[in-house]
Amino acid sequence: MSVVYFISDLHFHHKNILKFEGENRPFSSVEEMDEELVKRWNDKVTDRDKVFVLGDFAFGSDISVAGRLNGNKVLVMGNHDYRPAEEYLKYFSKVHGCLQYKKYLLTHIPVHRSQQYRFKGNIHGHTHSRILIDDLMENEYDPFYINVSVERLPNLQPIEFNQLIEDHEELYKRLNSKIV
Repeated sequence: MSVVYFISDLHFHHKNILKFEGENRPFSSVEEMDEELVKRWNDKVTDRDKVFVLGDFAFGSDISVAGRLNGNKVLVMGNHDYRPAEEYLKYFSKVHGCLQYKKYLLTHIPVHRSQQYRFKGNIHGHTHSRILIDDLMENEYDPFYINVSVERLPNLQPIEFNQLIEDHEELYKRLNSKIV
């Protein structure tokens, strides 16, 4: 049986991500990070599984690491995914700007809240370890936004859809109970 996973912002080959997100990426070099991310991905994902990668797959022109990752990979392009679509299609079964999955909007950058009425939520990346706070709701954690940046995921691994939704609902309850 296949499983559907989500992940974003892997930033393969990106040296400075170790500075920006060093607390959440405990690696001594970009080479160590790349190898460990591949290992952790393949420890979880089988070739039968589907993985939605919500942008910023790799930094720079070399995306060949995608060929080492298990699963049927679908890319939603991010702001660092600037290669021609044909190059990504060598490793990803499909490439999108955004798409919908089970009434959730899948994007790299979070969408404006004016679109919330159309979807159950916005599964996104781009914000890395940060979560979105709703200033209009007295600084509460905004449950519409579900961040799947690698730094937010357990063990820096792709997360299964049902687990993602369950974890998100628990996070929403926990964070909003602490906000004054």
